[in-house]
Amino acid sequence: MRHILSVLVNDQPRVLARVAGLLGRRNFNIESISVGESEEPGLSRMVIATRGDEQTMEQVQKQLHKLVDVIKVQDLHDQSAVERELLLVKVGSGPGTRMELSGIIEPFRASIVDVGSHSLIIQATGERSKLDALLELLHPYGIKEVARTGVTALPRGANKASMALTAGG
Repeated sequence: MRHILSVLVNDQPRVLARVAGLLGRRNFNIESISVGESEEPGLSRMVIATRGDEQTMEQVQKQLHKLVDVIKVQDLHDQSAVERELLLVKVGSGPGTRMELSGIIEPFRASIVDVGSHSLIIQATGERSKLDALLELLHPYGIKEVARTGVTALPRGANKASMALTAGG
């Protein structure tokens, strides 16, 4: 079962390595990991996508809480969350196929961010399944390169615990 962990950590060197090492030592494959600033100065938010059953994920959360620089761990699998990923894809395209490609990417709310003589770079954001569907449609045009950020996510609605943390409580 796929789980998205939101991990609030101190913004310090080697924290990412310690978190990734902990998951690796327990034989977890990290499908994606993204790290960036959080709403609280001095703290970063890691969003980790991985797979495991409920009992195993509970153990992983307990192990993460033991790391000194980990402030809070949330499994977003159990709650409604907004998940997004960024995709950049370079597709083979000459002047004759550009309009056709524009028609394909429009329903995905994707955009062309670079035009070369024989290729286009398309940018899209959304849930993983949406981006996978776009890649499938672009495949016949010749995908030259793909870069994906991995998932980033936040729980929907008011979250009392994070509001208290933000307020200094």
